Amino acid sequence: MLSTFIDEAQDFYTPQTITARDLGDGLAQLVWESFSDFFTTEDEEFLLPQINVFSEDEKSSGRASEEALIFFMWAYTRGAQMAFLGQVPDERLRTGLDALHQAVFEDMMEHGTPESQLPTFERRVINRYAEYHQAATESDHRLGEVASRRLIGREMSGSLSSALSEHAIAIVNPLKDFLDGIELIDS
Repeated sequence: MLSTFIDEAQDFYTPQTITARDLGDGLAQLVWESFSDFFTTEDEEFLLPQINVFSEDEKSSGRASEEALIFFMWAYTRGAQMAFLGQVPDERLRTGLDALHQAVFEDMMEHGTPESQLPTFERRVINRYAEYHQAATESDHRLGEVASRRLIGREMSGSLSSALSEHAIAIVNPLKDFLDGIELIDS
């Protein structure tokens, strides 16, 4: 069994190039995987009952889910920006990130989000990205504080803040490292 895994791992080669469109589609898939993992994790650090995702109040749990989705979208966007910003034309990177967001929005509509709600959600995404970007430039700790406040709607203990900043770092840095050696090409 172990030899099969090693053989398969040895057959994996990092791509030399990726189209902007494929980057966006791949990042969207990673966003959804991280989002799903976040709500199914058995890690006690996330204190999911306190985040209200299991609340009887549909509005409260829906808000928490949306905020978590935005947080993961931001983290993958940030990782791609850190890898490619200044390395490729801005328009090419923007095309990839637009593809990420478009794929997520399309998935949301396929799973029941009315199209009429997307403009409101998009504005929230823009506002959160600005907040997260500012917080991340201050410190990882500050990013965790802002993310936890947005996720639960109020100030939270440091454990959730720390867990969220660690989660963002665990996404951004490996993604940046992976993408560093890949050439982003036009779609």
